[in-house]
Amino acid sequence: QMQLVESGGGLVQPGGSLRLSCIASGSIFSINAMGWYRQAPGKQRDLVAAITSGGSTNYADSVKGRFTISRDAAKNTVYLQMNSLKPEDTAVYYCNARKRIKGTSYDYWGQGTQVTVSS
Repeated sequence: QMQLVESGGGLVQPGGSLRLSCIASGSIFSINAMGWYRQAPGKQRDLVAAITSGGSTNYADSVKGRFTISRDAAKNTVYLQMNSLKPEDTAVYYCNARKRIKGTSYDYWGQGTQVTVSS
């Protein structure tokens, strides 16, 4: 099994910044990609940003130019730097890791961390 532990959420004013961290432990072999999703109350969970094992990144249009995903392979950690935060960024942010083994994908999730953007 693999465990994902997020940290770094909190309350920030509009225009502020936060950095989320996600540490993977346990059975971390064969991770194909890691990413961040978010879910606001009453809404579905959506992709925010993802990074593959090769370093390719993908962002939701709503966060392009404001958020940056990065990883430290030696620490099994992925980060989400969030700048110029807006009230609509308020959500629970979940770390995701995807493994691909013999053609089948497996998703793992962290417990989530709350991000609230409000004055």
